[in-house]
Amino acid sequence: MIRHKHELENLYDGVFYWLQQQFDPIMGGFYYAKSSVRDDRFYSDIESTAQAINILLRQQLLEGMPSALKDKLIYFFQSKQDPNTGYFFDDHPNMPKDEVMVHRAFHYAISSLKRLGGEPLYKLPLEKRKAPAYTDSLSAYQAKWKGIDLRNSWRGCDLLASSLVYVNQMELEKQRIYVKALEEFLASIQDEETGLWGSGSLYVRISGAFKLHTFYRRNQIPMPNQEKIYQSILLSLRTEEAVDMCYIRNPIDLLAYLEIEISEQELDEITFITIQNLKQLKRKDGAFSREINGSPSAPNVAQIKEDDYYPDMPDPVELGLGLVEGDMNATTQATLIRKQLHQLWSEKPEPLISSEQFWQTWQT
Repeated sequence: MIRHKHELENLYDGVFYWLQQQFDPIMGGFYYAKSSVRDDRFYSDIESTAQAINILLRQQLLEGMPSALKDKLIYFFQSKQDPNTGYFFDDHPNMPKDEVMVHRAFHYAISSLKRLGGEPLYKLPLEKRKAPAYTDSLSAYQAKWKGIDLRNSWRGCDLLASSLVYVNQMELEKQRIYVKALEEFLASIQDEETGLWGSGSLYVRISGAFKLHTFYRRNQIPMPNQEKIYQSILLSLRTEEAVDMCYIRNPIDLLAYLEIEISEQELDEITFITIQNLKQLKRKDGAFSREINGSPSAPNVAQIKEDDYYPDMPDPVELGLGLVEGDMNATTQATLIRKQLHQLWSEKPEPLISSEQFWQTWQT
């Protein structure tokens, strides 16, 4: 596995300089891409800011963060909370209309504030009774799950998994009841041949399984049919083109989670394919693009590709110009891929840059 390591590490040259350039010193958040920074129509947003914090966390850079910067980031997330509902919203008018985006922003903001040592300013939606009606009872929640369209597994499972943001806010005993109900529902609709859920290409269905694995991992429940999932991952890596960074990250994240014995030969193959796929998305600015053809201007609708269809897709929330450039969505995934590959190699990844070097450069 060591023979691939140097090739992998070289792919991250320029990432941290790029990351620093994405910071918005006025609002205290991070932009999605370089084209976002240069265009007054765009703004630093919740997801990009949380994803930047994840990059810092994976590189052990949070501890050395200057207190003034930490305060700015805390203020950024707090300023995004709506005092009436408890949700966290960006300024884009389409953002509150995207169910998945609202749930992701809620999770990202709460997690980031906790990591930074801050707290929300207001009560959360469940406490304010502003959560969706399906949170009122278990039967309503079950009806919500059963009503989700899985013709595109990735999108459908994202809707399913993101709906759990409210369960995670419930009292522990109540959580257990809802978690058990979802566990039984997912087992009833899992494809026993592939270990996957719903429909779509292998990469789409694996991305759906990736979305659901967050539920299993959080609740310490073993994912069923793990060997079948592993074989599906191998088949996708060998036969399908990874046109999206998520198609590179999601299989690796699943492999790091699955309790599967991977042979040295197959691990070498997985590593080689993953690195070659990553190379396709590395950009001249030092970061990574979400897609082969560039960074989608609106990542909230990028799950559904041009040749696919999913009903009731939300309107685009544009964060950049859609150029061939690095973006925060892809770059945070690329840093996670590196971490997960090292886990699969049974190695601890060394920081790509020291905290002292990074913050000295930032301050100058």
